[in-house]
Amino acid sequence: MVPKKITSALISVYYKESLEKIVQILQQLDVKIYSTGGTQDFIEKLGVDVTAVEDITGYPSILGGRVKTLHPKVFGGILYRREHEQDVMESTSYEIPPIDLVIVDLYPFEETVASGAPEEDIIEKIDIGGISLIRAAAKNYKDVLIVASRNQYASLELLLQDRNGETTLTERKLFAAHAFDVTSHYDTSIFRYFNKEDVLHRFKQSAGESRILRYGENPHQQGLFYGKLEEMFSQLNGKELSYNNLVDVDAAVCLMEEFDPAEPAFAILKHTNACGVATGRNIKEAYLKAFAADTISAFGGVLITNQPVDLQAAEELNKLFFEVLIAPDFTDDALRVLTTKKNRILLLQKQQITEKKQFKSLLNGVIEQDRDLVTDQLEDLRAVTDCKATAEENVALVFASKIAKHTKSNTIVLARDGQLLASGVGQTSRVDALNQAIEKARSFNMDLQGAVMASDAFFPFPDCVEIAHKAGIKAIIQPGGSIKDQESIDYCNAHDIAMAFTGIRHFKH
Repeated sequence: MVPKKITSALISVYYKESLEKIVQILQQLDVKIYSTGGTQDFIEKLGVDVTAVEDITGYPSILGGRVKTLHPKVFGGILYRREHEQDVMESTSYEIPPIDLVIVDLYPFEETVASGAPEEDIIEKIDIGGISLIRAAAKNYKDVLIVASRNQYASLELLLQDRNGETTLTERKLFAAHAFDVTSHYDTSIFRYFNKEDVLHRFKQSAGESRILRYGENPHQQGLFYGKLEEMFSQLNGKELSYNNLVDVDAAVCLMEEFDPAEPAFAILKHTNACGVATGRNIKEAYLKAFAADTISAFGGVLITNQPVDLQAAEELNKLFFEVLIAPDFTDDALRVLTTKKNRILLLQKQQITEKKQFKSLLNGVIEQDRDLVTDQLEDLRAVTDCKATAEENVALVFASKIAKHTKSNTIVLARDGQLLASGVGQTSRVDALNQAIEKARSFNMDLQGAVMASDAFFPFPDCVEIAHKAGIKAIIQPGGSIKDQESIDYCNAHDIAMAFTGIRHFKH
């Protein structure tokens, strides 16, 4: 189709940064400009001729600015079909001027909500006229070019300069797609604000931004990330994060959230499961304790700590090949050591995960649930055996439970003194998980005498406590809830093993 030349434009924006160059180009192209309020003032100060929308409609801005552009002469100029005889006749009859370009953005609703503003301010940031103009112009993309975000100003500027104000149907349709992306994201944000109590069970998500990943879980799968990752991390070194990196980073961040920032903690993960976790007097000590649990799986792992990485820790870490290291900060000396490997990904974590829900596609729909935000605490332990755990054992039980919560079910975690000794992960039976953990602990010369055990779910039979006892386990933490709980309790009582119930299951599929 023959390109269409822009002869008139309606400009009404909240953000005026980078608008000056576009207005000047439109002036050079002899485009008639219509505008309102603050945007009109901005254009006039540039010395560019501009016609007030009120001069077209005959109505001033009313109701405190709530109604400015909502008028047939404005929307008619946007929506009338230039090659439709009846539309042309009616627009001429009613003296409706054509509008070929619409530059409109929306009030900052999300930003106002995030600022903690009172509800009356938030409601006033629900855009009415702007979103209506965007939808109208996008609908009539065959004749009108819509620019719905300042993020598109650079593209518009190139288009105006390179084409002398002419646009093709393909270009207008692409801008229209961007416009509907803007409006759908905006409406989703408004819905989520009004439905924050989850009264209406509707699945509505909109990330707003995306990045193309190298590939998905495997090289033959395409992968993308939706969201503003830069708000959560600053990447200080390394190659681009992959799909699998991001999945492991998420698991690492969720696990580390369990630990008090005041106590140095370190974790090493592989395929979302921890192969090493420890606390210590400093990061170097915590790392060495975590690494000792599985010196093989740590190779190529994702590492995370809740403390700034210093030179002493960096020198130890630099001996290991790993994919990602996440920390709240890095000293300059540490960075000089760690950045010697150009592909090593270093992430400075700036914030925690704020989302309270999690979801995934499944079958022909989506499932959603609350994130498991329950962390077992000392006060949650209910001793159910005659033998009671010591204070040290109780601390170790809570430590082990935190790890079990973030390990693929069925899982058993063996620990002592702020150190993961071994775990059995993702097994089809709890007995298999326990046997895997015991075998792994022995293969890395971990002494299980006097250690503690955590299970993500109850024991359906007493076989696990019997196996644990023979391996040297002295205290057990589990949710409880089996109809055969008493059999496990009886075995513990007969063999001087302490066991505590939490009442909370932590399955992870």
